[in-house]
Amino acid sequence: MLKHAALYTQDFYAWTQEQAAFLAARDVDALDFENLVEEITSLGISQRHALGSHLKQLVMHLLKWHYQPSGHQEGHSWQTSIENARDEIAILLEDSPSLEREVPGLLTRRYPAARRLASAETGLPLATFPPACPWEAKEVLDADFWPEA
Repeated sequence: MLKHAALYTQDFYAWTQEQAAFLAARDVDALDFENLVEEITSLGISQRHALGSHLKQLVMHLLKWHYQPSGHQEGHSWQTSIENARDEIAILLEDSPSLEREVPGLLTRRYPAARRLASAETGLPLATFPPACPWEAKEVLDADFWPEA
């Protein structure tokens, strides 16, 4: 096991390839369980963080779309940003459907940051934007949902 720990800290890529080979060979005794558990857990956390980040960006642009409609005509790429964020979220949820149950909580958690960013980017006072997300998760993710001013 000491050999695995050393490889894990010295050459992560080599460690991943070695562990994959051990898994493929079903060589349970050779596996570095401690670090495998850590890395697998980390992968799940990374997916959840990515979903939260895309939700924050999506809601920020939806807020700008809704509360500063003049930006629709000024060449802002808000529509493209909204569509890109929804696409990235759809891919994440397609690849990991169980993440869908995380969306409402992440939306609540990431909304305050989206609100602050929308205020900073539009120059509108923070009070312009509601303290809680004005839309349900289902609406936010709906490709046909475009909040009216």
